[in-house]
Amino acid sequence: MTPTLRGDAARDGPDPPAAAWTEAARVVREEHTRLLATLIRVTGSVDLAEDATQDAVVRALETWPRDGVPDNPRGWLLVVARRRAVDLIRREANRAGKEAAAMSLLDPTPEPPEVVRDDLLRLVFTCCHPTLSLDAQVALALRTLAGLSTAQVARALLLPEPTLAKRLTRAKQKIARAGIPYRVPEAAELPGRLTGVASTVYLIFNEGYATGRPGPADEATRLARLLAELMPDEPTVLGLLALLLLQGSRRAARTGPGGRLLLLAEQDRSRWDRNAIVEGVELVGRALRRTPHRPDRYVVQAAIAACHALAPAYDRTPWDAVVSWYDVLLTVHDTPVVRLNRAAAVAERDGPAMALGLVDTISGLAGYPWWHATRAELLRRLDRPAEATAAYDRALALDLNEPQLAHLRRRRAELPA
Repeated sequence: MTPTLRGDAARDGPDPPAAAWTEAARVVREEHTRLLATLIRVTGSVDLAEDATQDAVVRALETWPRDGVPDNPRGWLLVVARRRAVDLIRREANRAGKEAAAMSLLDPTPEPPEVVRDDLLRLVFTCCHPTLSLDAQVALALRTLAGLSTAQVARALLLPEPTLAKRLTRAKQKIARAGIPYRVPEAAELPGRLTGVASTVYLIFNEGYATGRPGPADEATRLARLLAELMPDEPTVLGLLALLLLQGSRRAARTGPGGRLLLLAEQDRSRWDRNAIVEGVELVGRALRRTPHRPDRYVVQAAIAACHALAPAYDRTPWDAVVSWYDVLLTVHDTPVVRLNRAAAVAERDGPAMALGLVDTISGLAGYPWWHATRAELLRRLDRPAEATAAYDRALALDLNEPQLAHLRRRRAELPA
């Protein structure tokens, strides 16, 4: 398919309506990751694929609002991106084999539908190659797969942005120097890459879930399903898929009128996706039967999510079980955020005073807005409004999306002066 570009003639006309820009941007956002995955497979280079993909995105946003989104947007983007890749390769045509490599990208043979899923899987496994450190694997995959900015990835991993940028550069250089293949590994190689792959998929889901963007969350769930097809008896994979299904089951109930963020206690549980809950709970059971000796972090997190999903009302949540599962989780995944979440559960079981003592002993979360927000909520319940206000202010000064900011501002405004 050859895209039609009007060039300067289109730019001289009237500006397209805002709805046309919004629709074009939405489609580009949905197709970006799949396009990038295919370009990396075709070119064998992350940097080249990123440059070609970016050019195709810019061309689409210049053209589609005026001409309309084409019937096959992915095909349109792929043609433009391939041509850009050819141009970039030809610039280095003095190097042996470059011209032949460029011409091979012009192959018009249509790709089978299933190649998209394979491309995404190849991309995540390439990023999570065992020769890279685990932190570098996850950072590279988030930057590439989820389309997050360096700053967003740094926030997700609780790292300074300059540190994260250096890790990304080193990871790309190592892939290029070592000639790491762009492929799904053999069955025997899968377990060695699973930790990075699972972390990546989970963090992609969290990014979509936290920002209210269904695209990343749905993509992560599809990747988890594909992993379950590859490794149907692996507890980590079963637990990961169960966790995403159980958390995702609440998506429709997480916001109220005007996009207002609703806490778990405020949500209308009749709006939860019961099919996802049934499937998720069944997967938790299967995974637990496969982990008789050492617990798996995703299986345990899924068990916690199941406690919430099966409770008929918030005040009937089995908080003893939730806290006990957090105790198990700390034996295999002891992080400040896990300790913070456990403290929130302790607040429901033992009261805010006990929980505040636990929260105040957690180190390493001074730049994490939800540590301050949790303290604010606990201080609020202890009738210490001045301290709660100060804690809300610290949380609001950190990086949050608009619904989260609005939620905390509203909670702060409800406090007595």
